Amino acid sequence: MAPLRWAIVSAGTISHDFACAVSTLPAADHQLVAVGARGLENARKFAELHGIPRFYEGYEAIAKDPEVDVVYVGTVNNAHYEVSRMMLEAGKHVLCEKPLCVNRGQARALLDFARERGRFCMEAIWSRFFPSYIHLRERIGRGDLGRIERVEVQFGFPLTHVERVRMKSLGGGTVLDLGVYTIQVAMWAFQAEPVKIEAAGQLNDEGVDVGITAKLHFPQGGVANIRTSAIDKLPNTAVIIGTKGSITLHGFWCPTELTDVDGTVRSYPLPTPKVECILQNSAGLRYEAEETRRRIFAGELESPSVSHQDSLAIAGVQDAIRKQIGVEMPEDYIYKS
Repeated sequence: MAPLRWAIVSAGTISHDFACAVSTLPAADHQLVAVGARGLENARKFAELHGIPRFYEGYEAIAKDPEVDVVYVGTVNNAHYEVSRMMLEAGKHVLCEKPLCVNRGQARALLDFARERGRFCMEAIWSRFFPSYIHLRERIGRGDLGRIERVEVQFGFPLTHVERVRMKSLGGGTVLDLGVYTIQVAMWAFQAEPVKIEAAGQLNDEGVDVGITAKLHFPQGGVANIRTSAIDKLPNTAVIIGTKGSITLHGFWCPTELTDVDGTVRSYPLPTPKVECILQNSAGLRYEAEETRRRIFAGELESPSVSHQDSLAIAGVQDAIRKQIGVEMPEDYIYKS
């Protein structure tokens, strides 16, 4: 079987880490063949660092490159829809950073288009492909935690200086940047979508949230308490509590360690990439890359671990939280849920 040929769109931090992670996978399975960035010099430096043969200014050249099978979209939030659509239109498969789009209406338009084009498209919720998440689901499936009653999850870092979080014009706010992780882990545990959402938040002078607390109510009375912050560093754990016991995911968005239901700590070490990653445990991006390859070669258009319905449900929860705390994006007037 031929290797999957990847192109990367944008040369920022997450794209760097994704390239590092792909380097830990067998070259017979994955190849980085092109990178596109807004500035040619940035693209050239990125390509040189990661040993990528072709680099382009802008993203259109990636869409036109006949040797690209799949595109990793690592742009700022509010460019996800436009760039992903351009790649799908050109016949490329897409792995797009979270949040997939700015709201549910936009996400639905993108996923419908991907299906029309017969191309794989997945929101890059990398967490769900970590061995820790798979172990958690196996435990829940076997009934080892009993009936899931509660999820307690917090996610916060001092990020108020980071433009993509601070600025409305870039699709900012913690709901879109960090909230996706807290929502998805709750849905992963309950295997359901919330039926009621209660939220409160604090906004900056741009009118985007710098922190929220929310209670997600699930069928059969389950509750997830979530908190995000761009001001404070929080514990950043997810505790999944059932009638028979609990599991704690440490560094829950990319956990290489968990405390199991019997109290033992399980570790899942990551390989060391050729070039050092910038963010925590980013070598774990390899898991979503491998899932993408698996699904594309199986002729599938989505992954059951982050299905199109999952992405729409998560976007719907984000929309509801933003509405309750008074965060409106320009896209909300164009793409209706």
